[in-house]
Amino acid sequence: MATALLLKSSALAAVNRRTYVRKKVLYLLLCTTSTSIEKIDQFLLSKRLWINEKMTLQRDMAPASNKQFVSGEAYPYLGRDYRLKVEHGPFAPVKLLQGRLVVQMPESGQQPCMIGNSIVRWYKRQAEQKIREKIKRYAPIVGVEPAGVNIKTFKSRWGSCTAKGELEFNWLIMLAPNRMVDYVVIHKLCHLIHHDHSSEFWWEVGRVMPDYQVCREWLLENSEGLLA
Repeated sequence: MATALLLKSSALAAVNRRTYVRKKVLYLLLCTTSTSIEKIDQFLLSKRLWINEKMTLQRDMAPASNKQFVSGEAYPYLGRDYRLKVEHGPFAPVKLLQGRLVVQMPESGQQPCMIGNSIVRWYKRQAEQKIREKIKRYAPIVGVEPAGVNIKTFKSRWGSCTAKGELEFNWLIMLAPNRMVDYVVIHKLCHLIHHDHSSEFWWEVGRVMPDYQVCREWLLENSEGLLA
């Protein structure tokens, strides 16, 4: 059975944070102050399969990386590197502040995998926002309207166009310069007209983005490092 450790109470009088260590994995559970340790242990035991599944999913969210996830490390975003700053405090969404990528979470939760997953979620949120903005800009120029837009994780491609007319984008494109994101968006939008890479398709891409060949070659040369 997991060992229960009572941490310092937060500003919320009705809530305590309890941390459980099981098989070298850290769990953070929020519960009311009236909840007994015995009930919490019973709950964890009854949910152990679900918890293990969720922890496995969390580990799989972050791509393999040699990052330490500590303050001072550089993380690329739209062609520029930003230094990571890990702060102690209540859990909060990752923010880009004054040239720093700021991660805030309790000291007890500052495991590399948790920090890494927070950063991945930030990249995905940025991808959702930036790519939708670019689709709104370029779709009228291409003359199409996608049936939907989704952000996903792909191991060897930047996106796809489904048979239903939905566009899917790899959030890792946020690591590349902004112009490369433009190219990927335009590329996928043009696939709503031509579902192949025929000369007609490339003509359509070139009509919207005359310098697309520069972006295409940059991604071919750098994809291995970005998708690794």
